[in-house]
Amino acid sequence: MATVAVRYIVDDVDAAIAFYCEHLGFREVMHPAPTFAMLSRGDLRLNLSAPSREGGGGQAMPDGSVPRPGGWNRFTLEVDDLEAVVERLRRAGVRLRSDIVVGVGGHQVLVEDPSGNPVELFQPTIAEARL
Repeated sequence: MATVAVRYIVDDVDAAIAFYCEHLGFREVMHPAPTFAMLSRGDLRLNLSAPSREGGGGQAMPDGSVPRPGGWNRFTLEVDDLEAVVERLRRAGVRLRSDIVVGVGGHQVLVEDPSGNPVELFQPTIAEARL
């Protein structure tokens, strides 16, 4: 059962489903409308919403501003062998924002979903940084 839910605004829900399931190990839980899908991976539920006038997480705010993908906020997925994952993603044509970055608790890279939303892939190098 998921214990954390994140909503990402995406341009194309079907493209996002394919990306997350094929490249990052998510599974589709439901896809009841063209503008919404729910995926899961372990304790994470990922709700995907396309901008829409039909309501839901992709609807415009009362001031008229419309949700859009992108930015720098992200969720993190822990991986065992970051170099191997990065190589596989590059071969598949997945966009990476940088090469692997070495941090104080591990190594990381940001990949982008088809709408430009970042996902951090993280390989911890110290026990305290493990999920």
